[in-house]
Parts: sequence; C-alpha cells; structure tokens
Amino acid sequence: MNHSVTKQDILNAFQFRHATKEFDPTKKIAKEDFELILEAARLSPSSIGYEPWKFLVIQNTELREKLREVSWGAQGQLPTASHFVVILARTIKDTKYDSAYVKNQMLNVKKFPPERFDEIKERYKAFQEEDLNLLENERTMFDWAGKQTYIALANMMTAAALIGIDSCPIEGFHFEQVQKLLEEENLLEDGHLAVSVMAAFGYRKTEPRPKIRKDIGDIVQWIE
Repeated sequence: MNHSVTKQDILNAFQFRHATKEFDPTKKIAKEDFELILEAARLSPSSIGYEPWKFLVIQNTELREKLREVSWGAQGQLPTASHFVVILARTIKDTKYDSAYVKNQMLNVKKFPPERFDEIKERYKAFQEEDLNLLENERTMFDWAGKQTYIALANMMTAAALIGIDSCPIEGFHFEQVQKLLEEENLLEDGHLAVSVMAAFGYRKTEPRPKIRKDIGDIVQWIE
C-alpha cells in the first residue's frame, strides 16, 4: 500500500477539524468529495458487522427549516451547511439476533455459509442476552446501535478534515419531535429506524479559536 498520507497529515487534519457552528453558504462541497465522506461511513466498522445505520442527506430547504425548529443545536448549521446528514440507527425490530434484517445481513451481505447461520444466531443471542445485557429493553438495544453510528460519524468527520472540509456533530435536538417529523416524511421504515445523531458539512465562515485539549498524560494510563 502506498502510504501517501503522512503522520503529520493526519495530525494536521485533527488540528484543522472543529465543530463549525456556521458555514459559508456560498461554498458547496464537490460531488466527488462528499461521495468520499459517505464512503468513509459505508466502510466503517460496526459491532458484529451489523451496519445498523442509514444516512439521510437532507438538502431540501423546507425540510431543513422544519428540522431547525426542533434542533436547538443546529441553528447556524442547517441554513448554511453545504450538506446536512441525519444519521439513523436501526431499532430492535432489526437488531435483535433473530430478526429478518440480521439474517439477511449475515447470509446475503456478509455471505456466511447458510449451514452456519443457526450457530451464529445462537452466538449473537448469547451476546445480546448475557454478555452485554442488551435485551433489557428497546432503548438499550437502540443505544447500542447508536454507538455504532458514532464510529461512522467520526470517520466521516476525519475523512472530511483530511480533504479540507469542515464539519459539526450535532446532538442538540428534540428526539421525539425529530422522530415525528421524519415519520411524517416516511423516512423511518415503519419504526425500523430512529434518529441517532446529526452532522453538518461545508466550509467555515470564520476561523476558530486554537484547539484546546487535556494533556495526553491526563487521559492515558499504561498498564505494563
């Protein structure tokens, strides 16, 4: 593999990235650049390979304004971002070990041998029931799926930063009201999906303050 991206390039991207509150509305992300960001999401890892996500790229201005009314943390981003993404996580209807979604994912996407599926399903059953106690309630399962979407979110933002595109992760929204809005738009596959997190992408309007973080020694402990 040709390692054309240097270690310093990676660090520079993380220094460059910041939570952009307002974008330059006159600057649009090129189609091939945003396709790269989406491909970073698609190639992201997920627990036991479930890929329990869907990415809604909201470019419709009317829908953006409706989202803005119920998303206090996206007031500056929704009107100005070149691209705005609502990341959905799959609900227990799809993520439970014996669902049709899991069967399709294992047999048709991951191409597991059909004769092994019952064995695999039992392993996933134990993982959900005993290892992580995920089947306590529907919210526990949804939160687990939501964790996977944050892996994709991080990869999208890093990919964007590597090519000079700004971003902002957004949790500042009213969950039930966003759910209702997306349901009315028939975007949640009849309860199989729910909103996890949002992300805005574009080009910064102003330069941010210098990045501030804790020292590495405050957050890392080596056990040898």
